[in-house]
Amino acid sequence: MQEYLTIALSKGTLLKPTVKLLQAANLPTAGLDPESRNMVFIYEDEAIKYIMCRPTDVPIYVEQGAADLGIVGKDVIMEQGKDIFEMVDLRYGYCRFVVAGPSVMQGTGLKDMNYRRVATKFPVIAERFFRSQGLQVEIIKLHGNVELAPLTGIADMIVDLVSTGQTLRENKLVELVKIMDSTSRLICNRVSYRTKYEKLQPLIENIQMIVKGGAAGEH
Repeated sequence: MQEYLTIALSKGTLLKPTVKLLQAANLPTAGLDPESRNMVFIYEDEAIKYIMCRPTDVPIYVEQGAADLGIVGKDVIMEQGKDIFEMVDLRYGYCRFVVAGPSVMQGTGLKDMNYRRVATKFPVIAERFFRSQGLQVEIIKLHGNVELAPLTGIADMIVDLVSTGQTLRENKLVELVKIMDSTSRLICNRVSYRTKYEKLQPLIENIQMIVKGGAAGEH
């Protein structure tokens, strides 16, 4: 029976640069279309299988062994803390985690954030950041547009991912503190790394070389 190398790909904005990276690594990409409704792509000749996932599901598929490799943002890896290997910083899909608040908070220092209410889709990252600063805040987990929280008064500030800052400006919010940068990463299942080492390691090294050479896309 054919043994496939299975790679979990993030649907959405990461897919286009990911396809470019796969092409540069001489992996099959025929039919990998962001508009496609297919969730599994099988390439028998190359023994490669892709599964299309929501970004938040990629580390789960990799941790559980449904995929040997995955491509997902550092933000998702940090928030979920799954038991996987992080192999390569792919250097695309750049964004940053920030603490933001209404424009009246412009210039607010960290010590003045103590005991505030913070809305976020990333409670683990937010909690870890404020605790590392010796601050106590009330974290309010939201699933949708966190920018609404300060406007409606349910939170004083937000912790969110920002790429251009346009959404913050549109909602009259300002960046107060940068927490960390996030880019796409190549992740690997721990068992697969041992059992399929001879297949995986050359591919991982090839991808590292491509990224160093700048062929996989820019920030």
